[in-house]
Amino acid sequence: MVNTSPRELLEVPSNWSIPQIQEALYAALQGVGPALAFAPSQFNSVDSSIAIVIPTSGSSGAPKEVALTAHAAQASAAASHQFLDAKAGQSWSLLLPTNHIAGVNVLVRAIELGSSITERNFDYTSIVPTQLFRAMNEAGDLLGELQNAQAVLVGGAAIDPDLLRRAKDSGINVITTYGMSEMSGGCVYNGQPLHGVEVEIREEGRIALRGPMQAHGYLGSQLPLADLDGWFLTNDAGHLDDGKLTVLGRIDDLIISGGEKISLSSIDAFLNKMKQSSFMSCAIADLEWGQQLCLASSGEMDNNEISKSLRQNFGNHAVPKLFLENIELPFTSIGKPDRLTLSRKFEMIRP
Repeated sequence: MVNTSPRELLEVPSNWSIPQIQEALYAALQGVGPALAFAPSQFNSVDSSIAIVIPTSGSSGAPKEVALTAHAAQASAAASHQFLDAKAGQSWSLLLPTNHIAGVNVLVRAIELGSSITERNFDYTSIVPTQLFRAMNEAGDLLGELQNAQAVLVGGAAIDPDLLRRAKDSGINVITTYGMSEMSGGCVYNGQPLHGVEVEIREEGRIALRGPMQAHGYLGSQLPLADLDGWFLTNDAGHLDDGKLTVLGRIDDLIISGGEKISLSSIDAFLNKMKQSSFMSCAIADLEWGQQLCLASSGEMDNNEISKSLRQNFGNHAVPKLFLENIELPFTSIGKPDRLTLSRKFEMIRP
């Protein structure tokens, strides 16, 4: 990305209060203050059109800095509010870290509604499935707040169908979201593309997205974010049915063991329905198999029974080669499985 007209890029200080961040973000969006980086950045200036810089790991795990214009961030907020039928003055609650696009989006939406962030009696909020699970299963005030909200956006990772049903039955108006930093966060709600968002399914079932909230690009990279027709090719697979998008999981979530494809997210989803404990799968390199399927659990597990169930439902290739039990399963800050960290644990116990 070439800085044709440099604009100062300010890293948001860790000791800033939410009102301070919101004030600086308002100035950035209006073009009267520096652009804001919501994580440490290797740059101190950006193109004059950039208002927000947000980190993302991408599918490879390599850190990238996604640059968003004010127009993209505001288009995202407007499309979200149109779907929610939000009105000026209604409030948002910030329950996510601001080093993730979902957290920054909450601040932008509050600005666009002319309201301040509030901790209680809010109309809208955005959380990840882990937070919803804890609200449903632990003592505290959050469950009541979520039940009283107009809508609760849940994204960042796939949500267990049983958890979604329980939450809705309890009176929470859950809106599932799908998106990424390159599209200014969630751009598909309950499977429905937001206003202005286009969705296509490409080879391998890959999801392609296009819309006014698309990011400007990656700082310091000459690689285009979109193809020549403006489509951002995600690393997720899915399908469209009458315009409704179903996300099947990450394309790079597929491993090949013994020449057979295995979806790690499908393995996790199947086992996590058992509910006795939580499961997470990963893979490590192996000379014989190419990749070894490994399985970890937060509690005790019967390896033989687990293997039998997986064999019956997915085939012989889906039987794990290594097991770990009674460990703390690693997740990212927004609740996604941290399979890279988990695979390192398995590397340490490899025979």
